[in-house]
Amino acid sequence: MKTSVAQARTLLPGAPTALYPDGAPSVTVLANGSMQLKLFMPALNPDGLDRQQPHTQDELYMVHAGKGEIVVADQRHAAAPGEAFFVTAGQTHRFENFTPDFAIWVVFYGPQGGEKA
Repeated sequence: MKTSVAQARTLLPGAPTALYPDGAPSVTVLANGSMQLKLFMPALNPDGLDRQQPHTQDELYMVHAGKGEIVVADQRHAAAPGEAFFVTAGQTHRFENFTPDFAIWVVFYGPQGGEKA
């Protein structure tokens, strides 16, 4: 299996959902077992907001392009290319103050409810 940011961007926005009626700002590009790899570009939302809700699997975010901030629970971190962030299943999180080109690889993996430490 192989993909690229360029290939994934051609698939965005994704299909509309209840949370994203204008089209999802993320798209699954690789999947195997419990793992999904997505490209997420929150600036594609017409209102410019990241509306994601806590997820049922653990997540690994890797910033590909642009800059922004990630808020996990009550902690805020700068997010720039080359940086990675881990978010446990069920944890509140969102991206804010991002540039229009902000692009993040997202890996969902593991069991529903997350892996036990």
